Amino acid sequence: MKLRLAGITRESAVDGPGIRAVVFAQGCPHRCKGCHNPETHDPGGGRVLALDEILERLRLTPIMRGVTFSGGEPFMQAGGFAQLGRLLKAMGLDIVTYTGYTWEALTGPDAQAAWGRLLDVTDVLVDGPFIEDAKDAAIAFRGSRNQRIIDVRESLRLGVVVDLSEKYDSVGS
Repeated sequence: MKLRLAGITRESAVDGPGIRAVVFAQGCPHRCKGCHNPETHDPGGGRVLALDEILERLRLTPIMRGVTFSGGEPFMQAGGFAQLGRLLKAMGLDIVTYTGYTWEALTGPDAQAAWGRLLDVTDVLVDGPFIEDAKDAAIAFRGSRNQRIIDVRESLRLGVVVDLSEKYDSVGS
């Protein structure tokens, strides 16, 4: 299986808890005004990489706690990111996924099956589009106040959103 990526960052401390690698999806339908990564919008841009090549690049970072799927929009390639997530979890890594979709859209009646597979391997989801008027550099792991940090396991188990945003905002990153 292959994914179209904008890039890979091997060490980040701002894209989720702990030291993490970041895999940036190429392609995004949201095109949020003021987007931090506008070069990722074009679904035909970036590079196509096989999952084994992505894994090899990520193995070179022994201190990482987990991997963040960012973008672009990972849910545009949900099946491939779900497969990559399964492989990374087998290596003992946690998964944070950023999306411009809301939890309600990803789990609602119009949700695609592949979205559910990506959610199944995601530990923490940062949901919602970036809204420039709600931009806030003081909040943890998000660009705008409308976005939430969601505990995916507990949200799926309980059937309601378990929002961790205040927890991370109060302790910092």
